[in-house]
Amino acid sequence: MLDAVSARGIDVDGRLFALNSYENRVYRVGASQGAPLVAKFYRARRWSDEQILEEHAFARELAARDLAVAVPLEFDGGTLLTHGDFRFALFPWLGGRGAELDTDADFALLGRTLGRLHTVGAVRRFRVRPTLTPERLGHAARALVLDSGFVPDELEDRYAEVAGDLIDAVEREWEAAQGVASLRLHGDCHLGNLLWGEHGPVFVDLDDCMTGPAVQDLWMLLPGGSDARRAWEALASGYGEFADFDYRELRLVEPLRALRMIHYTAWLAQRWDDPAFPRAFPWFGERRYWERHILDLLEQRAAIDEPPLLAV
Repeated sequence: MLDAVSARGIDVDGRLFALNSYENRVYRVGASQGAPLVAKFYRARRWSDEQILEEHAFARELAARDLAVAVPLEFDGGTLLTHGDFRFALFPWLGGRGAELDTDADFALLGRTLGRLHTVGAVRRFRVRPTLTPERLGHAARALVLDSGFVPDELEDRYAEVAGDLIDAVEREWEAAQGVASLRLHGDCHLGNLLWGEHGPVFVDLDDCMTGPAVQDLWMLLPGGSDARRAWEALASGYGEFADFDYRELRLVEPLRALRMIHYTAWLAQRWDDPAFPRAFPWFGERRYWERHILDLLEQRAAIDEPPLLAV
């Protein structure tokens, strides 16, 4: 990894610090002169070169509109670099603390920032980045789980039934929301993918940018329980200063949560041969995990039938 960075003319000082990332390998790399850099080594066979370059172009487009986002550095006119069989990109080190939304003002500022991001996202379309659909995150993920061999034999039929019924409910809500606009999104907008700098939110990872409804970038930021409504009002108020929000999208919050639950389990199963995953998620192979997961899916199925909480 140090050789890969050095080959780009950077005098590294030997310091290499792993950052929190499971999908790719991301490191802070010390330089003899100037600030450290971030080296992001892409997981093989996950994204095509064209998809990665489209992500990089989106980051540059956002930065050009004064949004705080990590933009890959160019070397010889390119941002997607190679070293041996590895593809990687280098980013400037962005300072900031972990995002902790403590006040209505924090949520309003984040809402304004996302409104600006979506204004840029609506200007044009992704050509090769994925689209958020129940087929990709629901049916395909369920099939992967069932083929993985991780579901205990005695629970396999029950998982197949519960997950299938949940996806059917998601598809009904998706169909009912036809006419809702899709645009270029961050795609995985949760607090773990944000820093909080001097002037507010800093987007450090666009690895999952995709096409989908605007609410996908909003719902994961909300706290649970009784605080969700208050936080939503502040977030939506800020968002509305820069972009129009289609309130029909609120009926997609619980379906989107359902798809994330199913896809997350498929992601763990798909990545289990990576040594980092059994160490980080040792409970995944246990029967009690699958019993709890099936119960969670049942509870989520019931939540879809409830009126949208944020619309009350």
